[in-house]
Amino acid sequence: MFTFISGILLLIIGYFTYGKVVERVFGVNDSRQTPAFSHKDGIDYLPMDQKKNSLVQLLNIAGVGPIFGPIMGALYGPVAFIWIVLGCIFAGAVHDYLTGMISIRNHGAHLPELAGKFLGKVMKHVVNGFAVLLLLLVGTVFVTAPADLLNSLMGGWASLGLILAAIFIYYILATLLPIDKIIGRFYPIFGALLLISAIGVGIGLVFTGAPIPELSFTNLHPDNAPIFPLLFLTISCGALSGFHATQTPIISRTTQSEKQGRFIFYGMMIAEGIIAMIWAAAGMSMFDGSTGLNEILANGGPGAVVTEVSTTLLGAVGGTLAILGVIVLPITSGDTAFRSARMIIADYLKIAQKKTINRLWIALPLFALSFLLTKIDFTLLWRYFSWANQSTAMIALWVGAMYLFIAKKNYYIPMIPAIFITMATFTYILNAQIGFGLSLPISYVSAAIITIAITLIFFRAANKARQAEIPLDDEVPFVA
Repeated sequence: MFTFISGILLLIIGYFTYGKVVERVFGVNDSRQTPAFSHKDGIDYLPMDQKKNSLVQLLNIAGVGPIFGPIMGALYGPVAFIWIVLGCIFAGAVHDYLTGMISIRNHGAHLPELAGKFLGKVMKHVVNGFAVLLLLLVGTVFVTAPADLLNSLMGGWASLGLILAAIFIYYILATLLPIDKIIGRFYPIFGALLLISAIGVGIGLVFTGAPIPELSFTNLHPDNAPIFPLLFLTISCGALSGFHATQTPIISRTTQSEKQGRFIFYGMMIAEGIIAMIWAAAGMSMFDGSTGLNEILANGGPGAVVTEVSTTLLGAVGGTLAILGVIVLPITSGDTAFRSARMIIADYLKIAQKKTINRLWIALPLFALSFLLTKIDFTLLWRYFSWANQSTAMIALWVGAMYLFIAKKNYYIPMIPAIFITMATFTYILNAQIGFGLSLPISYVSAAIITIAITLIFFRAANKARQAEIPLDDEVPFVA
């Protein structure tokens, strides 16, 4: 278990070392008033303490992604551990921190608004449509996954349709009501359940002496699927996820001070990386290698793996609690996915959200579309979600790089992972059957050309933006 335990230790060390580097480069200003106070409306903008914000942030970003993704990524073998650790410290946590902090500096703006400001007005419209599409896919995936798990846990006595309806009703309430009424009140309970389930599985792996494989760069996938780019899209949440760029602005509107940002944004991404490590280890060690894991995935999907791992390691009662913890994850990301979509559309159309009717007429069409999407095959939805997710991460990292470039700070911190994930996402969509279906060699070359072109365009635009002295922040005077 040296690789597994070392990976978790490196994630923790990364928070205290590289996290501080990123914080210092960004430059927090704790005397600056945050949007929670300057834009307080009692609905989306209101101050919550660091503990509550951290739990809400963790549950927002940690859907089924850091469980289902690492389980499917475990098919590649221990190379998955490398991506989770390095991706989380140098890409995912950087992505989350910069998105959250730049949003705080710009009145709690969502990614489309930030993209419009720092990457151009055209990008605002492109990213707006892209973000809403991603959130619809996320919301739908995070309805179907917990519904299937609950249906299995209940032995089928409650129909799948009834469970779906119950989840949708909860989502509607969580989307429409002020953030402190449901999300702020119940997430600490849900967070405890999540942590118990993840820690329980992790301890179970250690004490049962699970044969977790050690570090290897060998591709162990039974179908010999290429590590690049597929691994980097299969494991997104837990390493690098664009979905987080849609969630952090929710908390940027409730954060009390900038100094809390590293713990809330960078720290909770590290916590998600630890969850991903635990479930990747379980997938690698409990099914006689990748071939056995591939068989159970083919027959029952990631949900079957979760059930088998939980009940085997923790028994009937502990296993049920662990499964409930896994069910909580997608539900507590699905609700904020719809909430975030509602906020993004409202910002785009400039519709005030204090009146319930304004929130309602934006939210209801979203739920209607999501219900229709539940009829589509989950595997196909997950593929589109993976591509849309990492493409959103790519955009958010370029926004972060532009912000730091204009500020004359170390923009390489977000730019290097931005270049990497740009190459990965374009290779995937050019090669995949849901994309252009080109051969892998042609996809590699074409993606490299596109990535170089985007990098050159970035430097040209960044130099113009620096010369134009685009204001980095929405300045709000401090009120004691």
